[in-house]
Amino acid sequence: MSSLSAATRLSLSLIAGGAVANIYYNQPLLGLLAQDLGAGASVLVPTATLAGYGLGILGLVPLGDMFRRRTLIVGQLLALAAALVLAALSPGLASLVLASFVVGVLSTAAQQAVPFAAELAPDATRGRMVGQVMTGLLLGILLARTLSGLVGAWLGWRAVFGAAAALALGLAGLAGLTLPRTRPPAPTMGYGALLASLVDLVRGQPVLRRAALTQALLFAAFNAFWTTLALQVEAPPFGLDPAGAGLFGLIGAAGALCAPMAGRFADTRSPRPVVTGGAFLTAAAFVVFGLLGGSSLAALAVGVLLIDIGINAALIANQTRVYALAAGARGRINTVFFTAIFVGGALGASAGTRAFAAGGWPALCLVGGGFALAGLLVPLTERRGVAPR
Repeated sequence: MSSLSAATRLSLSLIAGGAVANIYYNQPLLGLLAQDLGAGASVLVPTATLAGYGLGILGLVPLGDMFRRRTLIVGQLLALAAALVLAALSPGLASLVLASFVVGVLSTAAQQAVPFAAELAPDATRGRMVGQVMTGLLLGILLARTLSGLVGAWLGWRAVFGAAAALALGLAGLAGLTLPRTRPPAPTMGYGALLASLVDLVRGQPVLRRAALTQALLFAAFNAFWTTLALQVEAPPFGLDPAGAGLFGLIGAAGALCAPMAGRFADTRSPRPVVTGGAFLTAAAFVVFGLLGGSSLAALAVGVLLIDIGINAALIANQTRVYALAAGARGRINTVFFTAIFVGGALGASAGTRAFAAGGWPALCLVGGGFALAGLLVPLTERRGVAPR
């Protein structure tokens, strides 16, 4: 098996970050999309993208247990570039929603990169290695908003999707040139049986169930906030443009840098306290948002830092737990884990935008804080000594 060299880690980090960024480019653009395509765009576009991502994880990520991940990554990135071109050229809301859904499905190339790192890494350092690749993915999530906001403010929302298509093509070339050619998995089952085995994993792995539930709830809180932040800061008393809204991603990027530290702690100590601490910080962020975030940019900045550190630390620790469960089923484990996360994300995006429309910022803080508190309760109520099967 190929080793996870520094060059391979860098390539996987860039691919993971560049692919996953596509599901967040639309968030700072919601005001522009609503102006051009109607108010429904601010709900339908981000929800369709996240729902597509969840479906892509369910339908495409398990293929990593059947085929070479390098081949899957290159193929998905090429198709993603084509879907982004369609998004840039969309003549109306319906076509943009459809293109956004397809973009979400194909952006799961990021979720081929992360288990690829887990597959190549030695057991003793898997958490740290996965944490390093996840730093790229998390920076992609956060910096996507900043870059999208800047480009959207200057050139419009169509230019954002056009530039993203060019980036996807570049990443496909990078993957083809730099990723190792690993031996394909032994064909032990067909695609239907592969998908059916997901049920067995859910039933037989209580650690996987609890990790997936925790992260789904935290991601619902995370997306409830981020899908409405642009709407909040563009309105009085702030009056920022999309570029200003996107700059909050730079603050959150600091939280992504904790990923390798969380992975290292999970390798040497235990993942569970990292999960609990991360969930606590996520809940604390909504306390800050609720008390001061409606009138203070500084409070919003503090809350952004808390929520991104919290969710990233919990994510890396939970990944360290679940990737250790079954070496031959990491693709399917990743499928269960991230399908739950992005179903939660789609729910949070929808609930957050609807709460904001109905009751403004206070309602959003109540909804997001409720998701975060529920996510905190899962590790707090877990029995000590729960072991994988």
